[in-house]
Amino acid sequence: MNKRMLPLLLGLSVCSASMAQNAPTPAAATQMTATTVTWATPASGALTQDAIETSIANAGYKEVEGLAFKDGVWRTKARGGNKQWSRLAVGPVTGRVYPADAPSALNADEVKAKLATAGYQNFTDVKFDDGLWSVAAKSPQGSDINLLVDPTDGSVVAQSRE
Repeated sequence: MNKRMLPLLLGLSVCSASMAQNAPTPAAATQMTATTVTWATPASGALTQDAIETSIANAGYKEVEGLAFKDGVWRTKARGGNKQWSRLAVGPVTGRVYPADAPSALNADEVKAKLATAGYQNFTDVKFDDGLWSVAAKSPQGSDINLLVDPTDGSVVAQSRE
């Protein structure tokens, strides 16, 4: 009986592996541009969770707690060198760490100007919260879109359609 089961199990293993490699990716996980991802799940081309954890460690944080992909970015609490816990957002493509309590280098008008240069328009609900700018706008193609924007250079970190 064992001699008959082994070929069956091997065949099933090979079949399962080949089917998993050809599985379609969900529409929510498609990459919107080379530098942004949708809010549902990290896109292909986005950093892995291990790479995100490495980015957090490289930013000087030792302990990481509750790392999860939420609202288009990785969010977590981490303890830094000062032994204080901080809330962090981490860019899914760049791995850039955004402490929630860090000030923005840009003001709302500068953020809107940077986005306008990139083709976005009709800005509403522009607010700085948890280390990133949140902006509702029209995309260059004219669709309603929500953006998370880097507070130092005005680049789009993540986006989702409304």
